[in-house]
Amino acid sequence: MRMLVTAVLLLVSSAATSAALADEVDDAHKLAVTGRDAYWNCLAREYPRDSNKAMSDQEFTSLIATVCPSERQNFRVSLIDFLSQQFPKQDADARLTTANRAIELAQKDIVTAFVRRRAAAK
Repeated sequence: MRMLVTAVLLLVSSAATSAALADEVDDAHKLAVTGRDAYWNCLAREYPRDSNKAMSDQEFTSLIATVCPSERQNFRVSLIDFLSQQFPKQDADARLTTANRAIELAQKDIVTAFVRRRAAAK
């Protein structure tokens, strides 16, 4: 009987641990999505500024690379945290590379929209 009770307790404990880990991963995912959205929204606020209309494509690209530093860092940290929980065996450098690539792609999308808007206006 004791063995049965011990086995049941281990199963319940294991299930509770698995649920807690799943909740942690879900929370980390939500934070990463929130970080992404905050970064995108900040970049989007830079896009339509009147002061940017006279900029060249290269100047706008340089600007976008420097704006929103706190949002960019928050996104990077939250994404790395999520990736480390989702893929614990993955190398830390790979997670950093993935996060930096996500930031690079967000910046590229804003710059592409800027370039297309300027080309359409001509």
